[in-house]
Amino acid sequence: MALPWDKAWLYEVLETALARGGDYADIYLEERRSTLISLEDQRVERVHVGVDRGAGVRVLKGDSTVYAYTNDLSREGLLRIAEQAARAVAQEREANLPELKKPDEEVSLPEDVPLEEKVKVVQEADKAAREVSPLIRQVMVSYGDVTQNLVIATSEGELVEEKRSRLRFTVNAVAAEGGVIQTGFEALGSTAGFPAAFKEFPPEELARVAARRAAALVKAPPAPAGKMPVVLAGEAGGTMVHEACGHGLEADLVQKGLSVYKGKLGEQVASEEVTVIDDATLPGKYGSYRYDDEGVKARPVVLIERGVLKEYLYDRRTAAKEGRNSNGHGRRESYQHKPIPRMANTYIAPGEWDPEDIIREVKEGFLVKKMGGGQVNTTNGDFVFEVAEGYLIQDGDVGPLVRGATITGNGPEVLRRVTMVGRDLGFTVGTCGKDGQGVPVSDAQPTLLVPELIVGGTAPAGRR
Repeated sequence: MALPWDKAWLYEVLETALARGGDYADIYLEERRSTLISLEDQRVERVHVGVDRGAGVRVLKGDSTVYAYTNDLSREGLLRIAEQAARAVAQEREANLPELKKPDEEVSLPEDVPLEEKVKVVQEADKAAREVSPLIRQVMVSYGDVTQNLVIATSEGELVEEKRSRLRFTVNAVAAEGGVIQTGFEALGSTAGFPAAFKEFPPEELARVAARRAAALVKAPPAPAGKMPVVLAGEAGGTMVHEACGHGLEADLVQKGLSVYKGKLGEQVASEEVTVIDDATLPGKYGSYRYDDEGVKARPVVLIERGVLKEYLYDRRTAAKEGRNSNGHGRRESYQHKPIPRMANTYIAPGEWDPEDIIREVKEGFLVKKMGGGQVNTTNGDFVFEVAEGYLIQDGDVGPLVRGATITGNGPEVLRRVTMVGRDLGFTVGTCGKDGQGVPVSDAQPTLLVPELIVGGTAPAGRR
């Protein structure tokens, strides 16, 4: 069912929202259709198919934000929350709104795959993972998709009607032997639609990769500890650039003084080899969109260019504080949340080096082939990440797989130390949490050489 809306209503709601003195107002109407299938112990444990609809009205006045939302999408329901938002803003005044104008372009990404086919994908992945090794003891598979119908109208005259569709598929395989338990995790996220997403990376292959990693880690020796050269492989994904750099470039954190990058525009903050871009327009990527959740058209944003800090990520409110326009990074989890500056698809641009040549430059070091979870302090950029798949590098060759490794460092410092950048580019997907909201993102990096990082491990001293 399409969202019930009328251009005249939206104008009336915006006028009501601004009637008591707001500087800016917008309306966000959303219909969200979602599917979630989870499998554990070879049984489909949960199938959920649902629809949620609602709208939010936001009013900005100076540094203040008032936000109200409702499930009542009637004209009266929208006017009611607009009046509630307006009452929270003092001073009666006459609204002066521009004529709403609808963008020429429209988006159409509908997906209509039968539920049975989605369940089959989950079951086939489970089967494929279990066939990898008798060491595989447990497999958990999850499939989820969401289609959003959105209408966004603003008091500055934008009117955006957009349809978005995303899916996420994950496999977590657990292997065990002789008291050693290890896991392998793989995830796929896409906005390209069901057939295209799984054509690029078949679910059975994704499951086999996760299971092979878990089974191999069971037999792997513990990782060594110490400072050493570290090669971050392109396929390790961009977790580091997202966590240790990207959050610090979000304008709200910068303006609150919670970012290590505050006041450094125009300064050299990374190696000349490093260029960092956030591009929400990348086709099919999990964090992609055509308009952000404030109706601003997405565009690539060069954040760091050859090591020089060029820009932060803005939504309308943070951009207005600096007298500039948003660069299309106002995002929200749903109609129940107000937009805030968020990343979309953040990556370090590829360089010129062959990834194998980068490894050959290291006499003795550590190769991170897959990153795990971690923790980051955005105020100073310090991070600790788990290594999901890591190998020793010995005389320029990839050596044995080791388990239980972590890498510790400081995001800005690591970016300053990068000496070689590969010409590959590997993406990972995730749900980025901030201020109680989760939004889909993807991150990427080429293969990077960092001459020194702290590797944490449990191997006896002297063993490497």
